Amino acid sequence: MREELLKLQAEGNPIRVGVSGAGWMGSGFVAQMAHVPGMDVLVLADEDTQAARQAFMASGMDSQDIIEAVHPGKAMDALRAGKRVVTGSYSLAPQLEAIDIVVDVTWSPAIGAETAHNSIRHGKDIVLVNIEADVTIGRILHKIAKDEGVLYTVSSGDEPGCLMELYDFVTSLGYEPIVIGKGKNNPLNPAATPDMVAETARRIEKDPYQIASYVDGTKTMFEMTCAANATGCLPMQRGMMGPEASIENVSEIFALEEDGGITKFPGAVDFVQGSSMAGGVFVTVRVEDERIRNDLEYLKVGKGKYFTFFRPYHLWFLEAPISVARAFLHRQTTLVPLSHPVAEVMAIAKRDLKPGERLDGFGGYTFYGVIDRAEEAHRLNALPAGLAPEATVKQLVRTAEILTWDDVEFDEESLVVKLRREQDALVRQGA
Repeated sequence: MREELLKLQAEGNPIRVGVSGAGWMGSGFVAQMAHVPGMDVLVLADEDTQAARQAFMASGMDSQDIIEAVHPGKAMDALRAGKRVVTGSYSLAPQLEAIDIVVDVTWSPAIGAETAHNSIRHGKDIVLVNIEADVTIGRILHKIAKDEGVLYTVSSGDEPGCLMELYDFVTSLGYEPIVIGKGKNNPLNPAATPDMVAETARRIEKDPYQIASYVDGTKTMFEMTCAANATGCLPMQRGMMGPEASIENVSEIFALEEDGGITKFPGAVDFVQGSSMAGGVFVTVRVEDERIRNDLEYLKVGKGKYFTFFRPYHLWFLEAPISVARAFLHRQTTLVPLSHPVAEVMAIAKRDLKPGERLDGFGGYTFYGVIDRAEEAHRLNALPAGLAPEATVKQLVRTAEILTWDDVEFDEESLVVKLRREQDALVRQGA
């Protein structure tokens, strides 16, 4: 890939990229892309166009070379003149013939829906760093993309994409996956709010809502649901097990129950707590072949019948350019959902919710997300957490109760709501 990208750079023919999102993730992606040969970010969309402008300038662009545009004509004129474009419209980049591929680097299912749907409709490949959008409507987006002959993929870098690469490695070698998962970066506290993490967020200069979504578990639940729906692996219980573990004992902990571990069946998805595996992804496998066991022990992968393959880091949006290049150059996906869901993230009331209240965003004050099997979420009529932001509560919901579709009302003109209803209809039809 490096040689291919260097060749594009030398020929003056880089991959031309449009991006949605200029926040923490989006600006970091733009900064990384400035160092990647053979690819250029030409259009950056965000409601805060000043933030988009600052992201370009921080990556080395002169302010005079950054043009704000809403309409395709003005944007194309700017790009032909060698400028970069910032815009408040998430539908602009997909319309431009000067853009080869579009990347959504937000964590909003609504923005992901607008960006991805417009990209597909205009014949553009789409890469999502936005796993919340994939969990909520990825199945229908993938289907529409296939029908339109374009590529839809979730990127590497975040845990699901990195885990999918590790899962592919392990299963390609013929090993039997017992548990796939991630190491959680912080202790789990479902009651966490932006106020509770404000000092931490201020110290590390991050959005307190996003930090709270890590602590309350919502982010982990989305990540592992994304991985589950791409592999078919299932949570063993609502919310997963989440044991304390280290790389030294994780294989023993995630052995099957018949062998003294906690795993109820092969092919589970879970997470571990504890500093030694924080930030990494893992696949625990069972090996029956005694020769292979001996070789793995000699190579210090572990000992006994169970072994854990562990990647100790993920680089999130900094790693996403690899998936963009892989998609454009080789038509290869990193992660896509299976045709039918196996897991769902359900919205749970973080406090008593009264009629007329509007639900806030992930990591906020009103709800958190919890993984469960898709069939159980359907049985409970549970509200997908990806649709919760901006929904209005219609009736009293008590603390820790599962929000249902009947508890809220939506803006039915919202694209993400329309796509989710279309996706659910296809599942009911068995399509």
